[in-house]
Amino acid sequence: MRADVDKVFKALAAAERRLLLDKLRAQNGQTLGELCRHLKMTRQAVTKHLKLLEEASLVVPLWRGREKLHYLNSVPIHEIAERWIGKYERGRLRALAELKANLEGETDG
Repeated sequence: MRADVDKVFKALAAAERRLLLDKLRAQNGQTLGELCRHLKMTRQAVTKHLKLLEEASLVVPLWRGREKLHYLNSVPIHEIAERWIGKYERGRLRALAELKANLEGETDG
């Protein structure tokens, strides 16, 4: 699992790859040509970025005839959120809930 998480963080580290993910979030199932159409990157650069995204399981390719469609897979991002962000947020949310309860308790009395 460690290697998979490292691949996801590496893939998310580059702004160009995050932009590709945003493009797929806006319109899933795009071909390489469709992704290249509105980007200021060469076709080769987009291909290299897509390969890293695929290795991190953030993009899943699906062949439809001769066309290779690219689909966003948000599961790895969700897993990172659960593992890294959610763990740290729980304590903060608990503290806010306790603060709210204490403040509301003070106004009741």
